Amino acid sequence: MDLLTTGVKREREKYTVEIKSSLLWESALGIAAITNTSLISTLDLSEKDYELISQSLSKNMKEQLDYVQANNTWKTLLQILHQEDFKDLASFNNYVKSLSSIELKWIAIPYLGKEGEILKKELLKGFKDALRELKYITKDHTFLPTYLEFIHKVSIEKLKAHLIEVMSGWFKAIIEPHKVKLESILLRDKALKEKMLKNFEPDQFVEWATDGVQYPPEPSVHKVLLIPHYIYRPWNVEADLEGVKVFYYAVANESISDKSKFVPNKLLVQRFKALGDENRLKILKMIKENNVTLQELTTKLQLGKTTVHHHLKILKSARLVSQSLNEYVLVDKAIENLPMELKFYLESE
Repeated sequence: MDLLTTGVKREREKYTVEIKSSLLWESALGIAAITNTSLISTLDLSEKDYELISQSLSKNMKEQLDYVQANNTWKTLLQILHQEDFKDLASFNNYVKSLSSIELKWIAIPYLGKEGEILKKELLKGFKDALRELKYITKDHTFLPTYLEFIHKVSIEKLKAHLIEVMSGWFKAIIEPHKVKLESILLRDKALKEKMLKNFEPDQFVEWATDGVQYPPEPSVHKVLLIPHYIYRPWNVEADLEGVKVFYYAVANESISDKSKFVPNKLLVQRFKALGDENRLKILKMIKENNVTLQELTTKLQLGKTTVHHHLKILKSARLVSQSLNEYVLVDKAIENLPMELKFYLESE
């Protein structure tokens, strides 16, 4: 059926990308990482690293971290850091001290859409039903319902004291002894990403920078904010601000070394390794021609199902192939971007 268009042709929805880094973000994300007990074993921390962190923390600091774990106040720290570009720990602490009860609670509760903003206002005005409704719209979230209740009920002076103590304690015990190294890693990664930014469409860049997070443009979001971290590797952490999507992303391997120009991106290595096999190249061509199932690939290649599954696993880990239900799909953007990624690595200084 023919379509008669009477509207104005609009360009594809896009967002801008901004990259920020600081040791204060690293401090807050370190607190978040170390109190997320379900993920600690998956962090890129050796047993020695974890022991050193534990030994560096005072008894009071460990009690503050227990409080973080119980109430998810790492979220409050991150919410505050989005209010200003704090130049140092002292400016952060002074800002926390200056906040009124209503100001701190407003900041602490994350953006939950237009409906959520209305309910936040009602909650801070004392409407009892607002908390119940906020908890309802976040009922499927892992911690937000209990976090919202905590923020609503907590003594503001107690919360302020806790935020200052936990941020100061972690910064002085964990960040300051390694300040030069950590700052160099974060700045190297920020510089690498900013250099590459101009070569990609925004959504392609976000996927590349975060090592695989796909975030297509959406009408309500005009900017994506990327914030690199070291301690929470290999995880990306997602958050929402009004009009902004935030990804606290893991710094790339090549940013960790001061000889970074010789260290290739991990995903770049994985992709070329994945391509260095005749059968995997055949699989890519078959998938390119038509999305196929594991059984169809097994029949066409006349190989064992276990062998084909192994090849597919390597292609998926390199993000050259994705899976939709039972079919395998080629990730065209990954193939298209390979020459540019290789060129960027070879020419980086």
